Amino acid sequence: MDPRSALDGRATGIMTILCLIWGLQQVVLKAAAPDITPLLQIALRSGVAALLVGSVMLWRRERFNLTDGTWRPGLLVGGLFGLEFLLVGEGLRFTSASHMVVLLYTAPIFVALGLHWKLPAERLSPIQWLGIAMAFAGIAVAFFGRDQPAPGGEALDILWGDVLALLAGAAWGATTVVVRLSSLSRAPATQTLLYQLAGGFVLLMLAAVALGQTSFKPTPLAWGSLIFQSLVVSFASYLVWFWLLKYYLASRLGVFSFLTPLFGMVFGVWLLNEPLESGFVAGTALVLSGVVLVSGYGWLKQRLLAAKGRVSSP
Repeated sequence: MDPRSALDGRATGIMTILCLIWGLQQVVLKAAAPDITPLLQIALRSGVAALLVGSVMLWRRERFNLTDGTWRPGLLVGGLFGLEFLLVGEGLRFTSASHMVVLLYTAPIFVALGLHWKLPAERLSPIQWLGIAMAFAGIAVAFFGRDQPAPGGEALDILWGDVLALLAGAAWGATTVVVRLSSLSRAPATQTLLYQLAGGFVLLMLAAVALGQTSFKPTPLAWGSLIFQSLVVSFASYLVWFWLLKYYLASRLGVFSFLTPLFGMVFGVWLLNEPLESGFVAGTALVLSGVVLVSGYGWLKQRLLAAKGRVSSP
């Protein structure tokens, strides 16, 4: 029996705050891109956050034990984390922050598919399969249902950025599945996060150098972005996320992921003046509806049963 719990009020509030932060992070990365490339931002924030997490472990006197069976999955999640944000950094060069945040947060769909394959307790119901179909239909609409198609070269660039964003979502989903199915599920959240941040820093710095994306203009916007990305996003929010994964069902946590794309779209339109295309909004609605059906199936079922019980009671 899975000892993890369904969502309570505390988890709901925490997830809402995390979604707000994660919805803003892509916008901040894009806003600061003229002064510091997204890839370099993500690499540096991972390195700073890794040092902070290591400091927390020393303060708590937590041992980083390579003989506890976590180093193999730790290396794997570090590589997946680096891959995810390599795709994010590259994708933001071609597509908008709004597109990035919506397609990145298809991750719960990939988590649900992975856990369905490996865990009997998380088998997908017919309603959840319908949600997956809706989500992928929404992705197709978001990709191809643009109001005013851009010129050939620009349209291909945007489509390529969108594809990278979707692949980043798949990489994030794979990371969550590895954490759930390996010895990392029993490891302290700090240890799991350190594996990811350290692995991501090494891989992303190598990629930034190899791709020539190391330019950095020390403007207030660049420094502000680095501070926000390092302290709030990569350190605090990820640490809380892995703590939630340890105590709550991953599929239930995903029910609130629909808030992140909504926040991201609002911030992108508001702060970056990004266009709000009706075709992309329609695709987003399908994607988010599918995510809610997949990740929130148990929650929705409980609510429907409770409502039915109230109606049928004398």
